[in-house]
Amino acid sequence: MPLDKPYKDVPGTTIFDAEQSRKGYHLNQFCMSLMKPANRERFKANERAYLDEWSMTEEQKQAVLARDLNRCIEHGGNIYFLAKIGATDGKSFQQMAGSMTGMTEAEYRDMMINGGRSAEGNRHLGEDGDAQLHRQPQGAAGRKTLRE
Repeated sequence: MPLDKPYKDVPGTTIFDAEQSRKGYHLNQFCMSLMKPANRERFKANERAYLDEWSMTEEQKQAVLARDLNRCIEHGGNIYFLAKIGATDGKSFQQMAGSMTGMTEAEYRDMMINGGRSAEGNRHLGEDGDAQLHRQPQGAAGRKTLRE
């Protein structure tokens, strides 16, 4: 019998639970491999070939190649492991987080300095807050990817 997961109703939030951990095991192991300089160089030299060495799903590989961090998380990626991809690309965690919301780095920084997103309208799916799916992506960078 599956566990009740009331947190699935929180918009814009994926909880890294045991199910996500199992789903993303190989994706997250790939990310950790990027801690070694030699592996970063191999990845940068031929991303697809390096990814093909890992037992990841095609969806996971495509998400990495597109630098679509939201999709990586959907497929089991943990943001702290995924940060290794951003670091390999020379991106800060703030730039990565901004890309996940469609905001520029400056827009994301300013939002966080001003207290982040309000919980109002964002407690449950179907409300009208800025974290709701119908309000995404946000900001001037909404059509850009992490690579840009």
